[in-house]
Amino acid sequence: MSDVPEFTIRVDQNPYLPAGGREMHAIVTVEARSPGAAASKDARRAPAAQIILIDTSGSMSYGGKMAAAKRAARAAVNALRDGVHFAVVAGANRPRMIYPQGERLVGASETSRRRAVTAIGRLDAAGGTAIGSWLRLAERLFIGYEDVVRHAILLTDGKNQHESADELDAALRACSGRFLCDARGVGTDWDVAELRTITSTLLGGFLDVPDPADLEADFLAMTRDAMNKQVADVTLRVWTPRQARPRFVKQMIPTVAELTGRRVESGTQTGDYPLGAWGAEEREYHLCVEIDEPAAVGRRMRAARVELLADGEVRASDNVLAEWTDDESRSTSVNGRVAHHTGQSELADAVQEGLEARRNGDEGTATARLGRALVLAREVGNDQISDLLDRVVDVVDPARGTVRLKREVSKADEMSLDTRSVRTVRTRHGGPGGG
Repeated sequence: MSDVPEFTIRVDQNPYLPAGGREMHAIVTVEARSPGAAASKDARRAPAAQIILIDTSGSMSYGGKMAAAKRAARAAVNALRDGVHFAVVAGANRPRMIYPQGERLVGASETSRRRAVTAIGRLDAAGGTAIGSWLRLAERLFIGYEDVVRHAILLTDGKNQHESADELDAALRACSGRFLCDARGVGTDWDVAELRTITSTLLGGFLDVPDPADLEADFLAMTRDAMNKQVADVTLRVWTPRQARPRFVKQMIPTVAELTGRRVESGTQTGDYPLGAWGAEEREYHLCVEIDEPAAVGRRMRAARVELLADGEVRASDNVLAEWTDDESRSTSVNGRVAHHTGQSELADAVQEGLEARRNGDEGTATARLGRALVLAREVGNDQISDLLDRVVDVVDPARGTVRLKREVSKADEMSLDTRSVRTVRTRHGGPGGG
């Protein structure tokens, strides 16, 4: 594809380490900008394939969920641009093709969209939930579309109760790297950790939708975002010298996502981290490099080189530096952007650990971790998490993070806090936290 976005990389860090210091942190900001004039926008979009996976288990018949799911699926189909290959799948104990018939994708056109909308109207709710089998069908449907943006939307209202955890794990391993998947949990009977694992593995995002009436707008937004992608597969390549190695790589914006375990060795001291499909957007990553052999005071080294690959070509690059100093004011200074994202990562952990302790009846741990989360949310300016925490705890001293657990908390509020704990906020470039 010739019209690849114009990528840039910027590294923010404090390059100074104390004598003997081994750990260097940096924030890597990757931005993609659309080339050319706005009039050619449609021509620059990448070829795409889209699959809509709708939970049709028996529980979807309650609370208006099935009717809302149909409206949402119809909206998604109607948002597909001409030529995009697509399918609609009903998920229960086993997946079932709704449109088209047979295991295949069909090109979007006025006729095929109309037929798909009609088929969606015949959906009914019955059976159980076996999400791994739904994903395996999607993986088969995407065969032959490896060079396009491959995107799935998954909707469920329940837990993966009708296949084992091992079966779901095996399905995720088979699907990893094959397509991207965004997920939505409707109602309050689905498993937050389960959808987090699914979307993390498949490089997508997930959200809670407590009110089924909100599904239509959500599906429309996800589909439009997928339709606007301009390159199918982007990779972050990290080189380190012999005396150093990456300790971790995390996506921080738009959400916290661990990428360390997704590394694929690509050369001598070089590893690749998949970043999925991109349009005109900006994302931020936290890279930590561990240096096994610190240099002498006054020496400087390149601790890492980061490159952005699209269509197999290097599109942008920058360096992470390290310099040893005996000037304490330099070595103890923390880069503002590193501090901001370190706080956001700790915030996500504190929320999830606090809620898990609350569910397990460990009130001491729950109180301490959620109190810490309150302090962190205010430090990094994450107002949404602050507001959601106020629904779960009574704040005694916000500065110290002293809280009391509320005795009555709605399940929807708890799930919203858990789900949105990984959704982060940006620093202002050049402002507080900008470094």
